[in-house]
Amino acid sequence: MSSPSMSRVAAIDCGTNSIRLLIADKVDGGLQDVHREMRIVRLGQGVDATGQFAPDALARTKAALVDYAELLRSFTVPKVRMVATSAARDAANRDEFFDAAEAVLGVRPELLSGLEEGRLSFRGATSELDPASGPFLVFDIGAGSTEISYGTTEVEATISTDMGCVRITEAWLHGDPPTAEELSQAISIIEIHLDDVLREIPDAPDAATFVGLAGTVSATAAVELGLATYDRDRIHHFRLTKPAVEDVFRTLATEALADRIHNPGLERERADVIVGGLCVLVSIMRRFHFRECLVSESDILDGLAMSIAGDA
Repeated sequence: MSSPSMSRVAAIDCGTNSIRLLIADKVDGGLQDVHREMRIVRLGQGVDATGQFAPDALARTKAALVDYAELLRSFTVPKVRMVATSAARDAANRDEFFDAAEAVLGVRPELLSGLEEGRLSFRGATSELDPASGPFLVFDIGAGSTEISYGTTEVEATISTDMGCVRITEAWLHGDPPTAEELSQAISIIEIHLDDVLREIPDAPDAATFVGLAGTVSATAAVELGLATYDRDRIHHFRLTKPAVEDVFRTLATEALADRIHNPGLERERADVIVGGLCVLVSIMRRFHFRECLVSESDILDGLAMSIAGDA
């Protein structure tokens, strides 16, 4: 339960692929985790093709929110903020989803712009890092979009791009496993987006530390570590070398889904889109000549919780 010396907050991040909850207490000016949870609901499934959320996707997401609402009640959380990102920006029936979420939670989701998403991701990712290790280039590889932010103690530049693990998979990677031609086409499209990044953030290649966020990066680290079960402490701030990323990419991209799901560290629900995400990750590391990626499990969710706690 909350005490007078701490304020309890909850942040809910609803992305294209997953919906995540963080309940935390503000203690001594920082945040202390009370509960974290993630569900893969694939809310954005087919949105690129149809322009709207599918009934099954809405049902899966609502079921997760019902469970989250029960957790909020059991942990007695007075302040809740929920945001929706890439898929919700693209869906014509967004209000139907927002109405359902508000009915369950009592709080209406906020539609974040890509730039707002980038700023919150940067804040969450760099809050524990020494500014002397900057400037930082933070890449948040989502399902529908990737946000890229640059800065040291605060964001100096940020851009949102329409590339993510689900979007790339649905548009380009149809084989099982993907063909060499499909992989080449996907990477070519990603290169065009990275041209935009360089125009918007010309200092990007000069960043001292490359920080990678979200499911693709965490899963790559988990596979590299061979984790049988998720271990946040081992993944958070793990340093993924470029050779390790290339090796995981080669392995997973050449396996059929039936084989890929058996890799320790790879969630079954992510196995069908991980290659699309890895196309983004390897392209970034190749293009910007980064030798390693600092994996951060602190991301937009943490930045969002900080904003509610008044630690902005």
